[in-house]
Amino acid sequence: MPRGRLRIYLGAAPGVGKTYTMLGEAHRRAQRGTDVVVALVETHDRTHTTAMIDGLEVLAPTPRGELDLDAVLARKPELAVVDELAHTNGPGSRHAQRWEDVDELLDAGIDVLSTVNVQHLESLNDVVAQITGVAQRETVPDAVVRAAEQVELVDMTPEALRRRVAHGNVYGPDEIDAALGNYFRAGNLTALRELALLWLADTVEDQLGRYRAEQDISATWETRERVVVALTGGPEGDTLVRRAARIANRTRGADLQAVHVMRNDGLTGADPAVLARQRVLVENLGGSYHQVAGPDIARALLDFARAVNATQIVLGASSRGRFAQLLTAGVGVTTTALAGAIDVHLVPHERAGKGTRAQRMPAALSRGRRLAGLALTLAGLPALTGLLLTLAPSLTTDILLFLMVVVAVALIGGLWPALLAAVAGSLLLNWFFTPPYGRFLIAEGDNLLALVIFVVVAVAVSWVVDQAARKTRLAAEAGADAQTLATVAGSVLRGTRPLPALLERLRETFQLTSVTLLERGEVVANVGDSACTDVAGADGAVQVDDELVMLLCGRSPAASDRRIVEAFAAQAAVALRQERLAAEAATARPLAETDRMRTALLAAVSHDLRTPLASAKAAVASLRSTEVHFDEDDRSELLETADESLERLDRLVTNLLDMSRLQAGALGVTIIGVGAEEVVPRVLDDLGPDGRAVITRIPDDLPALLTDPGLLERVLVNLVGNALRYSPADRPPVITASALGDRIELRVIDHGPGIPPDRHDDVFLPFQRLGDRDNHSGVGLGLALSRGLAEAMGGTVTPEETPGGGLTMVVTLPAG
Repeated sequence: MPRGRLRIYLGAAPGVGKTYTMLGEAHRRAQRGTDVVVALVETHDRTHTTAMIDGLEVLAPTPRGELDLDAVLARKPELAVVDELAHTNGPGSRHAQRWEDVDELLDAGIDVLSTVNVQHLESLNDVVAQITGVAQRETVPDAVVRAAEQVELVDMTPEALRRRVAHGNVYGPDEIDAALGNYFRAGNLTALRELALLWLADTVEDQLGRYRAEQDISATWETRERVVVALTGGPEGDTLVRRAARIANRTRGADLQAVHVMRNDGLTGADPAVLARQRVLVENLGGSYHQVAGPDIARALLDFARAVNATQIVLGASSRGRFAQLLTAGVGVTTTALAGAIDVHLVPHERAGKGTRAQRMPAALSRGRRLAGLALTLAGLPALTGLLLTLAPSLTTDILLFLMVVVAVALIGGLWPALLAAVAGSLLLNWFFTPPYGRFLIAEGDNLLALVIFVVVAVAVSWVVDQAARKTRLAAEAGADAQTLATVAGSVLRGTRPLPALLERLRETFQLTSVTLLERGEVVANVGDSACTDVAGADGAVQVDDELVMLLCGRSPAASDRRIVEAFAAQAAVALRQERLAAEAATARPLAETDRMRTALLAAVSHDLRTPLASAKAAVASLRSTEVHFDEDDRSELLETADESLERLDRLVTNLLDMSRLQAGALGVTIIGVGAEEVVPRVLDDLGPDGRAVITRIPDDLPALLTDPGLLERVLVNLVGNALRYSPADRPPVITASALGDRIELRVIDHGPGIPPDRHDDVFLPFQRLGDRDNHSGVGLGLALSRGLAEAMGGTVTPEETPGGGLTMVVTLPAG
């Protein structure tokens, strides 16, 4: 069975018309003969959206208002309309989130139309929260939305959307002012719109990349500027990166990508410390860093550029001499010749190309082995000469035996002893075994050719063996360096403070007494003994950048260890930067939280405080009016309305003040012993007629509670009030009490829709409203205040699932 196709309507904010547009597409499909059903649509009581459902088959939701997945699968339409892809399902649902329900429908071969707002995309959730001050708890993975066959942006200018809100087409009349003054500010909507457009552009770019790969298209399509800068690990890299960044910045939305091409053997002269610094520079300029390998640097560079659909390449102009240019064209010339439609910028630099020159190759073999090879030459060749003079074989046999000795010398002593053996062997063959004997002359041309071949083969074999030995040694050193860096990375990642861990690992690896990192002469980090503060007094110094220098004390690192030490230094600079960013983030987090709470408080003041004020004012204004005569019943009803509104206003202000005192640690608490049977009846009285339906089960022998009776009463009023709000009419809340050791548990049990376990803690966040369907409908302080008051009395408030469905709030307090 083929998998169904998913089409998603993406919006920048609530109210742009996602659901309306989706239903319009459903009507068009139905008119074309497609079997369409509306599996679930959230109209939010919007008149125009509700009208769009007329004429479509609608499936009933579950009793809890969720998508009836089994009913849709049993009906098996060609197309199902499922609104709000990011919605979190209630308890008892098959899946935790609605996008998982949609995935099952797609697996069953059913096409789906759905909607999602940009604030629910996982990758943008925190960004939207920072912009709007409203944290959305319902998210959908980006991969789910990107996997859709079509993603259509339902766009609207901020001005048009604000007019729509002002006309009452999005929220009710009592919510319009709060919406326009908070979430729907013009700046917020502009930022959200830009996020949606950029995210969709990236999605389209992914689709284009898949199409190019499927059609095997390698030619560059200039749909978006992408600048690739080639880095060699040389000093010219900083200049190239900055030049490439300036080119990219000339076009809005352009990408900057840096790439370093390694040879396949992995043995390169690039300085890892320089590459690490250049990588940081690229990332600071908004680019990304990549590393690829290939036998041909120019072709590997072009393969990478074409793979990312690059439009421009920036690389350094070669500074090689004329003779070298005659031998090979060079990377720059070759890249330009093969680039095709890609623009190539060759940037001159006085030190360009110097970073790619291989470092001086170390000796392949130890001094002892070279001496052994020399000894074999000096002893073996005369011994072989004497043996051959005794046996008198043919010249061909003589040459092969001498060649065997040369190969043996190359294997033992390397290149130079083998070359000495080859020259000495050719002279011995000429003097003793080639006519005329006893003279350095060769009478026959065949003998001359044989000797020449002997020398050439001996030299070639010696060079190959020596090169293999050198590369083996370099590979071993590279492996050791890689192992060291891997160990460093592991220790840094496992630690909470990466910079000290990195410096300590450097100190241990090279047996140093101390390692100090200086910034403009000031010590920013140190491990080991007392910090070094003077470059002249240190055993080694590594200049990380213009401001940072690392000082090593205890021993001077060997020349062969210099590169690995520089890599440590470069990573130390990165770790220092990360620590400072983390510190800045930690400093900014409370400020952001304060700003978020301030935004939410303004929303509360503008709506939840304004509503009772408006009701009270309207009642008093009516009573004072001389134009209308009210009888006693009307006057009594208006006075009751004013009294209820002012009482509600008093509760809201009290909650706000208490939350402020809790956060400031200034709330007064008086702990005394009191029985639960005394507090609970007062709580039910405070709740009025609704409280009479609550069932209480308090044992007669329950110990007294050590608590503040007034604060406990407020905690229970909030909890029981919530339970009443969400409980079915035929199953009222239950309050139970029990002793557990030196603690007493009061349980407020309801059988309502409940809350998913992974979101239990969310309900205790101040000003928290779950979901995005109503961002302006309450202060959201009740549960947050209840937990704060309980903790101030030495207790806790924790949520649990009610068996059979619902939520149980457990208040735990000390027993008297």
